[in-house]
Amino acid sequence: MKNVLTIVARIEAKADKVELVKSELLKLIEPTRKEEGCIQYDLHQDRLNPSVFVFYENWESRELWQTHMNNSHLAEYMQATEGAVADFTLNEMRVIA
Repeated sequence: MKNVLTIVARIEAKADKVELVKSELLKLIEPTRKEEGCIQYDLHQDRLNPSVFVFYENWESRELWQTHMNNSHLAEYMQATEGAVADFTLNEMRVIA
C-alpha cells in the first residue's frame, strides 16, 4: 500500500446548491469505482455542515488517477455544478506510517 496515491478532495457547495452538488457527486461513484486503478472511492458529507463533502480516494498510481480526472463523467459533473461550488481543495497524499 506504500505506493498507493491517496486523494482527499474537499468540496463546499454554496448554501442554496447543496442538494444539486450532492446529487451530482453521487453520480460519480459508480462509474469511478469501475475505473482501472480505483482501489477506493468514498464520498463523505459533514454531519454539522452539510454543504461540505469530502472524497477519500485510493488509486494504484498517479497516472491512473490522471486518467480518471480526464474522464467524461468528471467533465459532466464540472458542467452541472458550475457556479454551485463555493470552495474546492484537492490534496495528493502518500502513506508515511
